[in-house]
Amino acid sequence: MVVRVVLAGDTMLGRGVGDSLAAGVPFDELFSPAVRRICAGADACVVNLECCVSDRGERWAAPGKPFFFRAPPRAAALLSWLGVGCVTLANNHALDYGSVALLDTLGLLDAAGIAVAGAGPDEGTARAWRVLDAAGLRLGVLGVTDHPADFAATATAPGVAYADLHRQVPEWLLGQIGAMAADTDLALVMPHWGPNMTTRPVPHVRAVAPRLLAAGAALVAGHSAHVFHGVRGPVLYDLGDFIDDYAVDPHLRNDLGLLFEVTVDERGPVHAEAVPLALDYCRTRLARGREVDWIGRRFAAACAELGGTATPAAEGRWRVPLC
Repeated sequence: MVVRVVLAGDTMLGRGVGDSLAAGVPFDELFSPAVRRICAGADACVVNLECCVSDRGERWAAPGKPFFFRAPPRAAALLSWLGVGCVTLANNHALDYGSVALLDTLGLLDAAGIAVAGAGPDEGTARAWRVLDAAGLRLGVLGVTDHPADFAATATAPGVAYADLHRQVPEWLLGQIGAMAADTDLALVMPHWGPNMTTRPVPHVRAVAPRLLAAGAALVAGHSAHVFHGVRGPVLYDLGDFIDDYAVDPHLRNDLGLLFEVTVDERGPVHAEAVPLALDYCRTRLARGREVDWIGRRFAAACAELGGTATPAAEGRWRVPLC
C-alpha cells in the first residue's frame, strides 16, 4: 500500500483573497490548475486555515493585535474545490472575529465535507483528533497552537487547542497523541509554533519536536513562520505559506514557498517531495526559473543545517527522507 498525503501551511483566505472570493472570481484565479491537480490528486490533503470563514462577528478584543483575518462563506467551497479534506484551526487567527465566526467556520466547513482539527465549540472537541480515510489508510490529524493563550477553548466556550509549548509539553497533548497513534494507521501532528518570519526553528520548537514523536506522532508538520524551514526525519518544521496577500520581505522571500507531497507505505512516512511554489498577490502557482533555483538553494541549506538531507528530484522538486 502506497498513499500520498499533501500538506500545505498557512492558508489565509481573508483580506485581499477574501475580497476576490466575495467578488466571485473563478477559483483557478486563486490557485493555478497545476497546484489544484497536486492537491486534488492526493489521497488526502491537509492545510492550516489561518482565518475564520464567516460574514458575521466582531473583532477580538486584544490590545495590540494588528491583524484580523476573515474569509467569506465561499471560502469553504474553494477549499473543497482544491481537494482539501481537513484543516487545522489551531492558530492565532481562528477567533479573530469571535466565537460566532468560529462556530460559523465549523458549520460551513462541515457542510463542505471538510474535517476540522484544533478548534471546536469546547475544549474536548478542540483537542480531539480527526480521522481521514486516505485510500484505506486511517490518517489521524491533531492540531495544537502555542499562541495566543486567550484563544484557548474551555469546557464551556469555543476556541482552539492551546498548549504553552514554550514552557513544557502538557500531559493532555502527549496523551492525545498516544491515543491517536493507537487508533489510526498514521498519526499526524500539526503544531502552530514559534514566531513569524524566522528562517529556522527556534529553540523551544526544536525541543518539543522529539517529544511529539516519542508520544506516538509518525509525522509532525509545523507552521507559523510564514517562510518554510528545513526537514529532518519525520519533522517538517515549518510548511511556510500557501496563499495570502502579505507584504513581501525582499530577503526572506515569503512569496516563494513549498507544497509537500508525503509518500506513506505500510511502514509509515517514507519520503516527502517539496514542490516549489510562487505566491503572487492572492494567487498561488508553481514556481519557475530563478524562483525554483532560489527555493532549492534555501531548502537544501535549511535541511542541512538541521542535519537532514535534501536531494534534487524531477520538475524542480526536492526529496527528503522521513525515515
